Amino acid sequence: MKPHWELNDLHWDQLIPAAVSPALLQTVKTAALIEANSGDYVSYLHNVFAGDDAFKAAADRWGDEEAQHGLALGRWAELVDPNFDFAQALARFRAGYRIPVDAAASVRGSRTGELVARCVVESGTCSFYSALRDAAPDPVLRDICHRIAQDEAQHFRLFKTHLERYQQREPLSTYARAKIALGRIFETSDDELSYAYFSANAPADARYDRVRFGTAYWRRAMSFYAQRHLQGAAHMVTVAIGSARLSRWTRPLGRLLWMATRWRLRRLEAQGAD
Repeated sequence: MKPHWELNDLHWDQLIPAAVSPALLQTVKTAALIEANSGDYVSYLHNVFAGDDAFKAAADRWGDEEAQHGLALGRWAELVDPNFDFAQALARFRAGYRIPVDAAASVRGSRTGELVARCVVESGTCSFYSALRDAAPDPVLRDICHRIAQDEAQHFRLFKTHLERYQQREPLSTYARAKIALGRIFETSDDELSYAYFSANAPADARYDRVRFGTAYWRRAMSFYAQRHLQGAAHMVTVAIGSARLSRWTRPLGRLLWMATRWRLRRLEAQGAD
């Protein structure tokens, strides 16, 4: 199934390169690589959900839309920075970073757990692109990020539908779902974002340093958030956990995420990351 919007729907002639800050451009370049690399995640999900044709079809649709997000962001970045080669940066990223596509079972312990984690990821991307949209001075980027944020919200609902189905088959307790959700929010062991930042922004002769480039990425990305964006993510996370009793924790969780973001941003700024 084709995505419901195309690159030709965007008004590229309205782009204002001079309005774009280096931090925003570097963040978008990184995001373009992450989105465009969805094929590996589709392969992983096909393996984890072997035998479930309905979910595999949903994963294919999700992957196609994620790849289109990468193409839109990559094209925008090339127009803002003519020296940026999206295809080359993506090849560099794929050469140095891979997820375990051959895994036969979810790294979250069960299919239900995998879907909880997927919902958390979509809540995070929805809030991220909402933040970029609201911070962007360029109308074309605002449009792209608005479309992507809407897609990510729809992806959340897609994974949530399958989560409800698997919760009937392979139920997890509220505590187990909450543990997976919070663990995914604060997960820091993955090289994906730091390597994507490196691949998109570092000179060709640079050597990868996870701490250096991860710090550089997060210092930029976190600066675009407002509390309302994290409050929206908190709402989606509590919905994914699935207990009506948790609704009263939505606002405190949103405040916690906001405080954690501001605290981490202050630390990163104090470190003077490049």
